[in-house]
Amino acid sequence: MSTLDNSYVRFQNVRKTYDGEILVVKDFNLDIAQGEFVTMLGPSGSGKTTCLMMLAGFESATQGEIYIDGTPVNNLAPHKRDIGMVFQNYALFPHLTIAENLSFPLKVRKLSKSDIEQKVKRALDMIELPQVAGRRPGQLSGGQQQRVALARALVFEPKLVLMDEPLGALDKQLREQMQYEIKHLHERLGITVLYVTHDQTEALTMSDRIAVFNQGVVQQLASPTELYEQPANSFVAQFIGENNKLSGKVEKIGNDRCVVSVEGCNVQALPVNVYQSGEATTLSIRPERIQINPENDFDNRFDARVLELIYHGDHMRTRVELMNHDQFIVKVPNGSRPLEIRKGDLVQVGWLSRDCRALDASSGQA
Repeated sequence: MSTLDNSYVRFQNVRKTYDGEILVVKDFNLDIAQGEFVTMLGPSGSGKTTCLMMLAGFESATQGEIYIDGTPVNNLAPHKRDIGMVFQNYALFPHLTIAENLSFPLKVRKLSKSDIEQKVKRALDMIELPQVAGRRPGQLSGGQQQRVALARALVFEPKLVLMDEPLGALDKQLREQMQYEIKHLHERLGITVLYVTHDQTEALTMSDRIAVFNQGVVQQLASPTELYEQPANSFVAQFIGENNKLSGKVEKIGNDRCVVSVEGCNVQALPVNVYQSGEATTLSIRPERIQINPENDFDNRFDARVLELIYHGDHMRTRVELMNHDQFIVKVPNGSRPLEIRKGDLVQVGWLSRDCRALDASSGQA
């Protein structure tokens, strides 16, 4: 077991620069428990893949220490870290059969022929593709190739698997199917997974915890539910899920509520990143927490004009003009009650103050 507070993977004050001036990763700290699925999520260039490559040993940390199971690995060669890797481009050997692809990491580890055959068969059964052993990668679909790449990362039974945008090349339906397959494999095998993606839906679906990156800094590290329901700043609120943003100024503030002036309207909100009257703030309200012509007695209720109605199957995406903002979105679930409104109608929209968070006025730096 790890000697570091039971953390299986630890990044401790890790920095990375390529030119000696600009930090791609800034004072990165992360602890991952054994068997945990942690996703690093963020826009391109935010530093998440660099962190993954430093853990794999393909990049070196400029400063700080990285541990696996209590052992510092900064100076350990990649092949000695005993890590499974899955990439977006599959990285399968095209001239080898699927069985030979899966055998490769086992032969490198000098396992016996009978052990190799047994582990390859078990790996193909695990991904439900026992019939493809004799085929070559080019004879398989994209989804099948990605399953084989996953099996090859797991065939030698590593305790840690790193995945870098592994589903990015798949179409939407197959990507969603593979998300659940990876999640169920993780649960069944109990392996530790560090996953990199810029796809927030993927991260929310699969992870135990998510680290949201921006400009080399982790903005928030939390469970999917906490990230979505309780974003720490306006960058996280905007990056995770759809979100309405209203800029305003704090008029009054108490322990559990504040009043924010937006275009002459007073909005009741939950103070998160505001501390005194006169502060600029960004209000964050999720579209599904808002009602049109609400029957409930909401503490926020304002006049609006319907600009657009788009049918999405399970909900009606309604864009309204509110407080001089023309991109305010309300998601009305289909089946709750008929939405008898048309484009151009004057309506009222309402939401609870506990669903409206007063965050930092900027894009957010944790």
